[in-house]
Amino acid sequence: MNAENTDAPRAVIVISSHVARGSVGNRAAVFALETLGFPVWAVPTVILPWHPGHSRATRIVPPLDQFKALLADLERAPWLGEVRAVLSGYLGEAGQAEAVASLVAAVKAKTPGALYVCDPVMGDSGGLYVPESTAVALRDRLMPIADIATPNRYELEWMAGAPLPDIKAVTAAALHAGPSTMLVTSAPSMLTGGTGNFLLDGSQALLAEHRVIEKPPNGLGDLTAAVYLARVLSGQPPAKALQSTTAAVYEILARTAKRGGDELQLETDAQSLSHPMAMVQLRHLLHPGRDKRA
Repeated sequence: MNAENTDAPRAVIVISSHVARGSVGNRAAVFALETLGFPVWAVPTVILPWHPGHSRATRIVPPLDQFKALLADLERAPWLGEVRAVLSGYLGEAGQAEAVASLVAAVKAKTPGALYVCDPVMGDSGGLYVPESTAVALRDRLMPIADIATPNRYELEWMAGAPLPDIKAVTAAALHAGPSTMLVTSAPSMLTGGTGNFLLDGSQALLAEHRVIEKPPNGLGDLTAAVYLARVLSGQPPAKALQSTTAAVYEILARTAKRGGDELQLETDAQSLSHPMAMVQLRHLLHPGRDKRA
């Protein structure tokens, strides 16, 4: 799947973690976007030998002044007009958020139609796994300027300050989160033994569902954000983009799990990014703004 107009800006700046081994953070996002036809400018926020969920790992965070200087260089780059979107994920520290916001502003000034996707990586069902100051920076500095945000349900719960036990609660929280388009992963499912990706924009509320696979490898959120961005940049409407993104990620997850892999095996299953075969249930839900418009 390639961008339909090769003369238009089509590069994506991806700002997230880098691991030497594994398919999380930038390793997942860059592979997916390039496989789907989009050049990537990759910026690491932290460098790790592997995902720290496997075991303790050395953590190298670039000094904040150097990180800011690097992003300022990108703002002044003569090729900035090539950039069509920015995707940010895991931050190494809270101060990086301001540099990301400044770069997003520069990209949008150069290309007004450019998109900013914020994946507010901060935690999961076990709670926050970043310092609270970093979570606050994601919520208060980057979420408000995003065109699309891709939190998981637990991250949305933290930002909303309340549990989200059902799809109605998730919908209400997504509506007030800030970005005009919210893609919430790990959303409550209407299928027994299922999970879902919930998409809310200005006109639609959609839920793409599949069965739960226990003990999944890391990187699913990073991959989902990148693949959904690629679908949108390729011109797919929201419903198709959500369904095909969910199918691709689920298919890769299922195949990795069948092999017993402890990391997503993107290189083996690259075809699934472009042409997923997995069946995903798509539901059109009542949009919370319909009653107001009636």
